[in-house]
Amino acid sequence: MGELDIVALDGATLVFVEVRSTSGSDPMVPAASVDREKQARVARMAIWFRRRHRLEALDCRFDVLAIAWPPGADPVVEHHRDAFDIPVHGGMDT
Repeated sequence: MGELDIVALDGATLVFVEVRSTSGSDPMVPAASVDREKQARVARMAIWFRRRHRLEALDCRFDVLAIAWPPGADPVVEHHRDAFDIPVHGGMDT
């Protein structure tokens, strides 16, 4: 079905973090690769995860961690909090 990169708690909020990276210098490139199709896959996995672990009562959030690895330089990391909403018909209670 897919995989979830990072699942974490931020207070009482369940956070699903999609991690994307590139060998370039612009962290917007990997962030932009989380398109609607990828968002839908992550949301479906999040629904499964919440049900499997009986966490439906928790609020949830979708973040993106974008990492750019320029050759010969330190990586550039950007955390995009609340990067997208649930694109699955019916939301998280489906």
